[in-house]
Amino acid sequence: MNTKKDKLVIFDTTLRDGEQSPGASMTKDEKIRIAKMLERMRVDVIEAGFAIASQGDFDAVQAVAEAVKDSRVCSLARAVGPDIIRAGEALKKANASRIHTFIATSPIHMKYKLQMEPEKVLEQAVAAVKHARQFTDDVEFSLEDGSRSEPDFMYRIIEAVIAAGAGTINIPDTVGYGEPGEYGAMFRRVIENVPNSDQAIFSTHCHNDLGLAVANSLSAVMNGVRQVECTINGLGERAGNASLEEIVMAVQTRHDLYPVETRIDPSHIVPTSRMVSSITGFPVQPNKAIVGANAFAHESGIHQDGVLKHRETYEIMRAEDVGWGNNRLVLGKHSGRAAVKARYEELGHSFDDPAEFQLVFQRFKDLADKKHEIFDEDLQSIMAGAQEPVERYRLGSIDVHSRSGNRPRAQMQILIDGAEVNAEADGSGPVDATFKAIESVVKSAADLKLYSVNAVTQGTDSQGSVTVRLERDGRLVNGVGADTDILVASAQAYLDALNLLASGESKRKGV
Repeated sequence: MNTKKDKLVIFDTTLRDGEQSPGASMTKDEKIRIAKMLERMRVDVIEAGFAIASQGDFDAVQAVAEAVKDSRVCSLARAVGPDIIRAGEALKKANASRIHTFIATSPIHMKYKLQMEPEKVLEQAVAAVKHARQFTDDVEFSLEDGSRSEPDFMYRIIEAVIAAGAGTINIPDTVGYGEPGEYGAMFRRVIENVPNSDQAIFSTHCHNDLGLAVANSLSAVMNGVRQVECTINGLGERAGNASLEEIVMAVQTRHDLYPVETRIDPSHIVPTSRMVSSITGFPVQPNKAIVGANAFAHESGIHQDGVLKHRETYEIMRAEDVGWGNNRLVLGKHSGRAAVKARYEELGHSFDDPAEFQLVFQRFKDLADKKHEIFDEDLQSIMAGAQEPVERYRLGSIDVHSRSGNRPRAQMQILIDGAEVNAEADGSGPVDATFKAIESVVKSAADLKLYSVNAVTQGTDSQGSVTVRLERDGRLVNGVGADTDILVASAQAYLDALNLLASGESKRKGV
């Protein structure tokens, strides 16, 4: 009996589609750090960005292409000449590259968005693939809104782009409309009805609007798909994308069911999840599969008893296999520079600039004076706080008075472009007073859209990780702060968001 399995290509789009989450913009250096962790995890393809979207996005794609050696680096491009040329330029120094070009193929998109006839769409798709092949021998073509496209037109355009040189065909569920049985059957029909389907790998890219992204992706795999496009923590615009960790561990855990295998090293899943969460300011919900804090926790007495007697009674995976075993106490107040630097390197952070490490090490020492035990999550929070794209605003000091029956009042010193400014204000609560004090001198005209507090680790001395989402002129940013004092963390997060607004980095759009 032949038990050899097909390879399932893992295509990670955290740096592109994941970044389209409102407020989740990443700097070039942050993208490189995440890309290096994805490479360490042995992700097959890393979609680094949308090169034509902005100069910053082009620079990030180019930087990731230079930094990554063991994974293929990809750039998104619409099916138009300037996009493809820009993607090709950004990927010039990649060890292995891919251009991912796309055009909408559903009737509603062609009529209302593109305002093009189907024949013109087909012609433009073929031309785009041929153009992209001038820059790389690996071209992926996506039928945007594929799950709502008409079958006969899909067959024609897929056959034509494969003949033009596309090696991967992606049929995304762009709006999260698909249902597992229906979506999987669509791929089966496509593979059966496209004459040259054996000359390409078929791919799925699912959004999670109905909570079915992972189920739809796995259904597609059972029907012939051999590439899954996904993101760390399921990050992505609207309700997000299919979660990489859930796809990978489903295939590995149910190896008896799925006819595929990946080359992913799952031991890096949790550290990568923590890194993405700290950089984007999007906390992972405790009951999130695989990477949530409660994913391997058992409170029920019956469950605890069963696990103690035999782990597999209630656990279908081992926590240490996905990286939880590495998240224990590592450092303390007496740890030296070499130990701290070494642990950061294990977590995927490298320091080319001695001044940057000095800042991180000093923040580690400051935290170690407040906490007896320093965990990996604390280190990630410290690192996130040291990555300010524009440091126009910095917290000097804060003093907040809050007493029952009295209105809370915040008094602060804020450094604005290096100059110390005093600020104070009353508020309905201590956090409200803090934010109003900041605004009394900054006058940002930004609207507060989200205020979230999460404990970084367990214990009463845990750092509080605060996320502040601000909106101004239609632009959303997430600021992040962490400290054992929630009010300090809140002020840091608000100022971090203001720094992001000051950076002027624009959002991106894509498939």
